[in-house]
Amino acid sequence: METTSIQGFLLIAGVIFGSVSIIHLVRALYAWGFVIGPMNLPIAVSWLGFIVTLSLSAWAFLLLLKLQ
Repeated sequence: METTSIQGFLLIAGVIFGSVSIIHLVRALYAWGFVIGPMNLPIAVSWLGFIVTLSLSAWAFLLLLKLQ
């Protein structure tokens, strides 16, 4: 039962991180602006976010495959 919970967590985490990485990639490719209060975030932040979240997604899916 515990393995099933871990597998579910890894699947959900992988999908969420993968979705966020796609959003970062689209923002970077289309150079969409992103403003938080008075700050305008540069596109480099999205490239970094894409790499980090894609890595986390891949890690979650690799761990999921190891458990099966």
